[in-house]
Amino acid sequence: MSKFKCKDYGSTFRNARKGFRIGVKSEKNIRIHIVVGSLVLVFGYMLNFTAEKFCILLLAIAMVIVSELLNTGIEFALDAVFHNKYSRLVGMAKDVSAGAVMFATLISILIGLILFGEAILKLVY
Repeated sequence: MSKFKCKDYGSTFRNARKGFRIGVKSEKNIRIHIVVGSLVLVFGYMLNFTAEKFCILLLAIAMVIVSELLNTGIEFALDAVFHNKYSRLVGMAKDVSAGAVMFATLISILIGLILFGEAILKLVY
């Protein structure tokens, strides 16, 4: 076991909160995803979404924010290891992790279109 490993659950949760705050403070895109996700939940509430639809929305929002946090962690780690020097492989790794965020975002948009499209059509017709 590493000497840097957390000794208790309290410090584990403090470190996790700290990591989330660092991600939110350092990445504008994470803040944008949180705001958009919050608005989506408000609209879902206004359209009287069922618990199942809210769960789907929460999973889609979480998928995007988690992928953005992982992308940020990968970028920080690679920048630390390579001392912010350009490397083609580092660039490729960052591009792949950014691609994961883009994919998660596109899937979440499709989920939103399906859920909200159905609800808006019911209101109109």
